[in-house]
This record gives sequence, structure tokens and C-alpha cells, in this order.
Amino acid sequence: MVSLWGSKNGEEQGEGDGRASIDGDDSRQPSRHGDAGGRNPDERTRLLPPRHDGFLDPDDPAVSPYNLWTVRALRYISVLCLIISFLWWVLLLVSIFVSPPMMHSRGSGFFDFSYTTLTVGNLLIAILFFTVPSKPMEILTLVVSAFLLIDMIIILAVPRVRLEEGWVGIASVIWAAVIALYNVMTDRVVAWGKKEEEERLTGRHESRRTLREWCAVLTATVIMVVMTIIVILLTATLILRSRDASLEPPGKRYFVDGEKYEIHLACVGNVTYDADGKRTPTVLLEGGENPVEDSMDDWVYAAYGNGTIDRYCYYDRPGLAWSDNAPSPHSAGMTSDALSEALALAGEQHPWVLVSNGVGGIYSRIFASRHGREISGIFLIDTLHEDLLYRIASPSRGFLLWARGIISPLGWNRLPGAIIKGRTREDRTYGKSAYQNGKYIKAKLQENLVAGSLTKNEVVQARNIQSTKTPLVVVSSGIEVRRDNEWERKQEDLTKLTKNLVAWDVVNAAPHEVWKTMDGRKILEKRLGQLVRGTS
Repeated sequence: MVSLWGSKNGEEQGEGDGRASIDGDDSRQPSRHGDAGGRNPDERTRLLPPRHDGFLDPDDPAVSPYNLWTVRALRYISVLCLIISFLWWVLLLVSIFVSPPMMHSRGSGFFDFSYTTLTVGNLLIAILFFTVPSKPMEILTLVVSAFLLIDMIIILAVPRVRLEEGWVGIASVIWAAVIALYNVMTDRVVAWGKKEEEERLTGRHESRRTLREWCAVLTATVIMVVMTIIVILLTATLILRSRDASLEPPGKRYFVDGEKYEIHLACVGNVTYDADGKRTPTVLLEGGENPVEDSMDDWVYAAYGNGTIDRYCYYDRPGLAWSDNAPSPHSAGMTSDALSEALALAGEQHPWVLVSNGVGGIYSRIFASRHGREISGIFLIDTLHEDLLYRIASPSRGFLLWARGIISPLGWNRLPGAIIKGRTREDRTYGKSAYQNGKYIKAKLQENLVAGSLTKNEVVQARNIQSTKTPLVVVSSGIEVRRDNEWERKQEDLTKLTKNLVAWDVVNAAPHEVWKTMDGRKILEKRLGQLVRGTS
């Protein structure tokens, strides 16, 4: 006998099976919230339903060049190159202020910093806009690569530029050129990968761009246009620099400080002797704010022509005119030691009459204190007092010098001067435009960094060591003395460096460079003759 409950249970079971079948059919329908197995959505669940033709929508995130391992590998390599370039950039930035071992550049060091900055910028752009390749980006990157290759050839081909840049500068420009070419290749590979994935997943190559992509292309293009202009200016400045390197110095360069850099030293006239057979003093010039060739050489050469003096020598401090930049930090005492070494290598001998102007007085006084009896006289022409060193040691001045140095490879003032104003090689090497030179700026930055510390201590020690019997002449600018009471007091204090003051002259209406007036020249030549002849 069939149980009523069993029959009912069977019917309910049949109905349940029917409902399960219906539910199962429903669950196999496309759904944004689950799959055929009824699982909850996870990271593999598609955000959009598949198209009925079996292809994905072009806007589907799954349509990406990152699907290809080649593209992913290129991005990883780009990130690695960026990390290496950034670390190198930091090292070069530090080397401007403190030279690491084996990394001293005999040039300014601003060119290699510029090339590394360009490399970092190039890689950042490539990574930020990695999946949005464009024809303008490819063309502009190719232009940048071409100019960097030209720069590399110039640096390697011009001997003087190659020596100044050293292995650091050469490595920086080669790395910049390699990275630029690598970015061109990467852009093409990503464009190929994007096309391949679009054709495979959507059935066709997508030529249209979204608004976001157009904004990315525009931004990247504008940045690359700026970088292209920068690299063109770098190349133009490098060509100008190569042209200046062909100017031969009037004297000779000597390696100093363990052959780390060269100092330019020149002498005019012949060695003479007095009636007693003693060697006549040689005048040794120390320039002020500018190289000697553009300042004191003019009136001293006139004194030589007039027979007031028989012989004089001059040199360029590190970074000025034909001398290389010294490692950082570099103080006035280090410069004096370098001068002593250069004089010894040149076979020059004492006695010396030291003539200096402006900040050059600090260097001359340190040199005099370290050579004692070899000094026959000290001639200070409106020179800087040690208590006023703070004027060239101010942080704001140092920052401005650093900023000028960073942009100096762009030639923002040198190029117009050469093209529009007709500035010559002489102007840019030691003349009116020498202050625009990266080497000059680096030298002044080094001077600024240690003026209030190392240099101040050295000149204070020099004052204590200085022989009190050395003849001394002080000539001051009438304009500076009347304009600045502190300058006047310090000029008077300089007359007390020794107990053998020959004269202190304040030349009326004369500027800081006293020799620019006729009265100033007459007084300077007269006093110089007195020191050389040993008369008062």
C-alpha cells in the first residue's frame, strides 16, 4: 500500500527538482554578479559582460599592452634605470659642494649634472605616459637622442673639453644618449603591443583615443618640446665652449695638488740683478673679482714698458680663465699652496713683490705669511679686509651662484652675447663675459662656501704670522671710502698689517679698480717702483 505521505513527498521532490532545473537554467545566463557555478564575484570576475561576437569592448581594462611580458619587462627596466639615474643625480649634486674620491671634474661639473637631470626627466616622462605612445613623442625623443649623440661626439673629440669633463662627464652624456635611444625603442614596442592586444581581444586596431589619453599625449608632447629646446641649448653652448677651448693661454699650465688640476702661470720680462749681484724682485699679481688678464695686467704691463719694473708674473686662480676648477671644498690657503707648487714647477724664484686687488688681497696675505723672507713687499689695492668676508659668504649669494651654475650650460646669456653682441673667445675666457662661464661660477661658489670658515681662519692666522718688517703699501678707492664708512675703517686697519708702512694713498674719484683713472695709474706705478727698488 502506497503511503499518502510518501506520494506527497515524491511530488514535492519532483517539484523541487523542477525548480532546481529552472534555477540552474537561470544561473547559466550572463550576469555581472556571478558566474555559471553561482560563485561569489572575485578578482577574476569580468566587470562587463562579453560581447555576443566573442570580442571584448575596446574600453575593457583587459585590453592592455601589459598583457605582453615584453612590455612589462621594458617597464621594469625603465624603473630600474630611473633609480640608477636618480642616485647618480644625487651624487653629482653633492659633488658640487664636496668632491667624492675619484669623482673630481676639472671643469665646473654643471654640464654632467645637466645631462643627468635630462636623463631623469626623460625616464620620468617615459614611465608616466608608458601606455600612451604617440608619434609626436617618438619624433621628439628621436630628436633629443640625435642632439645627445652630437654632444657625446663633441666631448670626446675636443681634447680640452674631454679633459675638463673627465670620466664623470663622459659617462653622464653617454648614459643620457643611451637612455634617449632606449625610450625611442620602448615607445615603439609599447605601440606594437597595444595594437597586437587590440586586434586579438577586440578584433580591430583602435585608432580613437579617450579624452584622458588626449590630455596625456598633449602633456607629454609639451614637456618633450621643452626638453628638446633644452638639449638644443646644451649643444649650442657646448659648441661655443669647444670654440673657446682653442684659445691658447699666454703662459703654461702646471699640474698641482697631486695632478688633480692645472694652474695657468705666465711671466713677462727677464730676470735682472742689481749692482750688488742680488736678484731684482719679481712682481707677482693676484687678481680681484676678475682674472688678472682683464684687470691689473693692463697697467702693470705699462709699468713694465716704462721701465718701472723688469719682470712680473701672474696666475689664474682655480676656475678662472685658463686654470681648471679645484676639488670642493677649496679655500684661499689651498689656492696659495697651489700657486707655490706651480711657481716651483716653473722654476721661478723669489724675492717677490705681491700686488693684489679686492678679494685677491686675502690670497696674497696668506701667500706672504707662508713665504716669510721671500717677500720683498706687499701692495694692497683697495683689498678686502678679513672682517668683511661675510659679504661674500652670505647664504643668499651662495644660492644665487648655485642657481646660476645649474642653468649656465643652457648658455642663456653666453649665446646671445656671441650671436647678437659679437663677444669673442677672449671675452668669454677672461674678459667681460667671463662671469658667465660655468668654471668661473663654480670658483665663486667654492669661495662663498668657505669664506666665513676655512678662509677666515687662514687669513687670521696669516696676520699673526706675517713678518712685521715687510714693506707695505695700501692704495684705496676714494669712491669706496666715502661711500662705505666700514670699508674706510678696514682700509685703515690694513695699513697696520706690518710696522713698515711705505704709504697709504686714497685716490680721489677712483673706483674700486683704481687704475681706471689717470691719477690712480700714476700713484700705482710710483708706489710699485718704490717697493721693487726698496725705497720709501
